[in-house]
Amino acid sequence: MSCLVSAQSLDRVGVHSFPMTTSRTSRRAILGGALGTTLLGVGGGTAWALDRFVVDHAEITNASSYGQGASSSASSSASSTATASASESASTTSAISGTLTETSYTSDTEQITITSKNSGSGDSALAWFIADVQVTDATLVKTAFAKDTFGTNIIANPSDILSQFGGLFGINGDYYGFRETGIVIRNGVAFRDSGARQGLLLTRDGDMSLYDETATTAKQLVSDGAWQTWSFGPGLVTGGKVIDGIDSIEIDTNVGNHSIQGNQPRTAVGTLGTNHFVFVAVDGRSSGYSNGLTLPDLAELMKGIGCTVAYNLDGGGSTAMVFNGSLVNNPLGKGQERGTSDIIYLSK
Repeated sequence: MSCLVSAQSLDRVGVHSFPMTTSRTSRRAILGGALGTTLLGVGGGTAWALDRFVVDHAEITNASSYGQGASSSASSSASSTATASASESASTTSAISGTLTETSYTSDTEQITITSKNSGSGDSALAWFIADVQVTDATLVKTAFAKDTFGTNIIANPSDILSQFGGLFGINGDYYGFRETGIVIRNGVAFRDSGARQGLLLTRDGDMSLYDETATTAKQLVSDGAWQTWSFGPGLVTGGKVIDGIDSIEIDTNVGNHSIQGNQPRTAVGTLGTNHFVFVAVDGRSSGYSNGLTLPDLAELMKGIGCTVAYNLDGGGSTAMVFNGSLVNNPLGKGQERGTSDIIYLSK
């Protein structure tokens, strides 16, 4: 089990009620000094919070190989089918040559087109980035865990995860590792079965839909053809219409966690039809560059793109889109990525 402490995790959980400096090194020093003193003073509550939200807990290493045999969460046949499908897609993809530009990639099996948008100025400035993705096989839309390890609080920059897996395009996922609930199915293999909220489902057939995690199981979903699931939310669009009430939903209510409401940087995914997807990164919290969007505004944006289904993923400082080794967006207006637990990606 890994026991490394992340400065980004400290920021996320809000363990900085004492004065902080902006230096990453200073944060680590405070962790070892002032925070250690704080722990002695307040006892087990803070220690529990650090263990739960900051310390790395690896449950499955070499996660990309997990499920090649019998899976504890799904039948052997379903896991073998998922693994075979992923291996076949990877082999096929590696043998295909395509056309690559600064903002696009086209091959016989996939088409990726990235468009940059901006509007307004000052307090109304907004910058967002749309990746339009069409594939011939939904299993080309892959996911990866930071450090190829499933667990809690294990993070890496999206570009580093993408590089590790040889991907071309990537965007941050649902930050599954910050919570212990939700159904986590990745590349056809079940890693977690703890339904808690509205999730997003992508099947091997290329269809995307919202679903109630509490009304099913990971095993059943895999048996029915689930290729990916994400557990964050809320759902933004269904049936081509904006969902009501999303301006009052909270996803994580852990101590110190930022609200998902208000104008924020955003990451969203949607579908325009079978095997046709859009991935959107909206920058925010940077006055004069981009102030972010509210959830209702994000939903309207996704509907305007043409999504029949759309879903909110982890945003804030996590929002990052990477293409061909370069960061596409400008997170928080600082041009720096923040570690996250997982990405969605495509390869050549």
